Amino acid sequence: MSTNKQQVFSPDYSVHPGEILGETLRARSISQSEFASRCGLSEKHVSQIINGKASITSETALTFEHVLGTRASLWMNLDQNHRLHIATRKEQDRLSSYVEWAKRFPLQALAKRGWIPSRCSKQEKVRALLQFFGVTSPDAWERQYDRLVVAYRKSPAFISSREAVAAWLRIGDLGAAEASTEPFDKTGFLDALNEIRRLTRLPVSEFEPRMKRLCAEVGVALVFVPELPKTRLSGATRWISSDKALIVQSLRHRKDDHFWFTFFHEAAHVLLHGKRAVFIDEESMDASDEEQEADAFAARHLIPEDQFLSLVRKTPLSKARVRAFADGLGIAPGIVVGRLQHDGMIPFDWFNDLKRTFVFSEEERN
Repeated sequence: MSTNKQQVFSPDYSVHPGEILGETLRARSISQSEFASRCGLSEKHVSQIINGKASITSETALTFEHVLGTRASLWMNLDQNHRLHIATRKEQDRLSSYVEWAKRFPLQALAKRGWIPSRCSKQEKVRALLQFFGVTSPDAWERQYDRLVVAYRKSPAFISSREAVAAWLRIGDLGAAEASTEPFDKTGFLDALNEIRRLTRLPVSEFEPRMKRLCAEVGVALVFVPELPKTRLSGATRWISSDKALIVQSLRHRKDDHFWFTFFHEAAHVLLHGKRAVFIDEESMDASDEEQEADAFAARHLIPEDQFLSLVRKTPLSKARVRAFADGLGIAPGIVVGRLQHDGMIPFDWFNDLKRTFVFSEEERN
């Protein structure tokens, strides 16, 4: 059976150029001392090259070309290939020592999303994982990412995997790096939030690109990263630079009430809290002062408190009243239902058909 695939020969060995030199001298009946004399080199140096204890420099390669008539490029290629082979073997041994460390990460999920190869050796998976994080070793990863994850890990109730969180955040960082944004404009971001609030009634295909564009125009990169295994996160916020903020949403909850509340909650961190602060939202986390402030901001921005009170003062609550109230505010009715349920005004099994379930382009690709 014929095949169009070409087999590439990649031997797991290399020959030191000194070995080739020794064979060449023997074939020509030239002693090492005579060869050294012809080249103007010491016998010791020639012996070290032949025994693989010294490399061939470009000057030495040119000398060999003059004496033996063999191109200098051949000697240089032999030497470079041998040194690369030795370095590769050392690299493989180094990567092998990191295999257990790499198992702590969601490798299968990262491979499924195309961040690392799905079919390769354990060492190649380690190499791909290090490249994904942009580091050279687990120690470098600890210095670079553990500091960031610890900054997120503000609650003893935090139950997500540290490594999975770091991988999720890294995908968000890579997405932010691709997002072109204007310098951050606080007033402009507040205006953008008012505009985005009016998008809540639209389908995903319409509001997703528009809200990302509105954020980018005022210095905020908005990235959607579906959750990874062992990440129980809804969103995260941090500053990439003094002029660029990052909001990452996991799309853990696809209902419109959760989605929009998470977005405005993360936006509050950008507006209200310091640029050195890093925030993550995990369901199990205790509510710090900053988280409570962000919750209050999101609730007020979506549904002004006085208008919400006017809704709940009149009973009974009905779907028709909820729809009319949402229409009056210009927001999706599912947001109103979520607020009523969260505040205990209606049971959690009421009016859920007014909520929409979103499927985002990022989820479809994954």
